[in-house]
Amino acid sequence: MSHQGKRSFAGRTSVELFAGGGGLAMAVHNAGFSPLLVNEFAPRALETLRENGAKLREPEDTSMPAPGTGRAGRRADGWPLVPGDVRLIPSFKFLREAQVDVLAGGPPCQPFSLGGHHKGTEDERNMFPQMFRAIREMRPKAVICENVRGLLRPSFRPYFEYIMREMSLPFIQRAEGATWEEHDEVLRKVLADGGTEPSERYDVTYMPVNAADYGVPQIRHRVIIVAFRSDLGVDWQQFRPQPMFSETALICSMHDGSYWKRYSEVPGIDAVREKVMATLPPMPLVPDELAPWRTLRDAIAGIDENEGHPLPSPTLAEVHGRQEVAGITDHVGWPGARVYPGHTPNELDRPAKTVKAGVHGVPGGESVMRLDDSTFDGNGYRYMTVRETARVMTFPDDWILAGPRGEKMRQLGNAVPVKLGEVFAKAVHAALDDAEGRR
Repeated sequence: MSHQGKRSFAGRTSVELFAGGGGLAMAVHNAGFSPLLVNEFAPRALETLRENGAKLREPEDTSMPAPGTGRAGRRADGWPLVPGDVRLIPSFKFLREAQVDVLAGGPPCQPFSLGGHHKGTEDERNMFPQMFRAIREMRPKAVICENVRGLLRPSFRPYFEYIMREMSLPFIQRAEGATWEEHDEVLRKVLADGGTEPSERYDVTYMPVNAADYGVPQIRHRVIIVAFRSDLGVDWQQFRPQPMFSETALICSMHDGSYWKRYSEVPGIDAVREKVMATLPPMPLVPDELAPWRTLRDAIAGIDENEGHPLPSPTLAEVHGRQEVAGITDHVGWPGARVYPGHTPNELDRPAKTVKAGVHGVPGGESVMRLDDSTFDGNGYRYMTVRETARVMTFPDDWILAGPRGEKMRQLGNAVPVKLGEVFAKAVHAALDDAEGRR
């Protein structure tokens, strides 16, 4: 069984829709899936994917693509990239022969976002129907779908439950002209009858998550939907993307001093520690066994592959001159930071606030940070650089982002944090290995 698991790990494949700047696609690839096809619509995001090595492919091309490799230090090297509106891809049926292991994507979330216009299913930007079409036409073994927590709001809950049912039965197409409510009635009856072939049915679950619980230095509440084709017989007990980090552990590490010891050389850290400790609740009576939440200070200092590579803070001259700092790509100062009611800053010793796409990529306080030096620029605040924001999204430092600053920030705000995606992609990989190893 172990030999079979190793063989399947080397050969698993993926398809990514709504790839954006590459967060989820990178995560799935890092988990051991080679991309057969990647699709994106936004011009700047396409440019980002191409800058990182993806190769353009015509939407009408039905030849079997060679899996992307990620060689030469660029994780997107060789990814077959289909540009444009997913609705204009004639068919995904040619991929059925490849027995795609996982279809991944985050359909545009504006219809369900708390920051949007709350149009929900009436919004033409709703791309869930295209996910269902892709499932129907390529029959992947598994599906990973990320979206905003707003999907679970009471006003959208009926449609969310319909999404789950349609993902369970993607081969039952909605009749032309039928409303989603009418189609939902059809799906309910089929599920109640229970006569569908396992090869044409998916077992589906969803999980509300906070990215900080999975090693991302950011508070980011999302919902992850995962589906496995029923005929595979996946043991859901083998699908275990458990939280590994906690706020309790962070509080404990501050109380016992282990957090502050890492930053003992930071100028003025004793005064900072005193201020932060004054805001903390008492030491938890029962510490958990998880790792501490990562903080914004941790991200800037360097975690995981960036450990030992701290980002130097921009000087006042670099901020006002919009200058690149220490020759680090996208680590550029930016002037004009301020806070005001409703837009509080990021705190260095907490996970960052949710990175948002915002208007022109600069959404008020979400990209402003409070510095240790309260006199900096007269108010003690500055904008986070694009590189700092990329670290908060757990993008690697060598990932190139295309476009002006606002567009880079927009891509990051719309992305899936790489570390969060990896946890779920690795869990899917392990569940597939287990299921196929038992057959």
